Amino acid sequence: MLATSFTGTLSERHGDAVERMPTPQRLVDWLAVSGLAVDSCTTAQLELARDLRESIHAAATAAAIQDALPAAAVQVINDRSAQGRAAAILTPEGKRQWRLSSASRVEDALSVIAADAISIIAGERDGKLALCASPTCQAAFFDTSQSRTRKWCDMNTCGNRQKKARYNANHPKTPSPTN
Repeated sequence: MLATSFTGTLSERHGDAVERMPTPQRLVDWLAVSGLAVDSCTTAQLELARDLRESIHAAATAAAIQDALPAAAVQVINDRSAQGRAAAILTPEGKRQWRLSSASRVEDALSVIAADAISIIAGERDGKLALCASPTCQAAFFDTSQSRTRKWCDMNTCGNRQKKARYNANHPKTPSPTN
């Protein structure tokens, strides 16, 4: 999901946080990989993006634990959604794709991410919001597994880290004999 992937641009929120959008160019790169190519990004636009990211994270976290949505986060998501110019188009393969305005502004891309967050948080998609079981991550993710019982936001990172820690706890290394 676009919105929950976007919140993943800040990882290990409850540990040693890793900012994956440290510069405006890194946001431009992330948006391009996500199918939302923009021409450029200013420092102010990067701050808008980070503000949206944190608002989506706060609202998705509240929704995942069935708590009231934070009003400030809802306001930011709604504002970003309303301030962009993007259109959903149908591809020849029958898929939805987003087309940004001809100027390809960061605000247009952020409106698509905000709209995606709205549809997820509002429960319009088949799946459920959940929180990563990793104590240092706790990212909100959208679980589309058949049983809706996924524990980690990403099996390749948080899941492997947790399984490795559990294995090491249950199988302590035996000291090597010294001569």
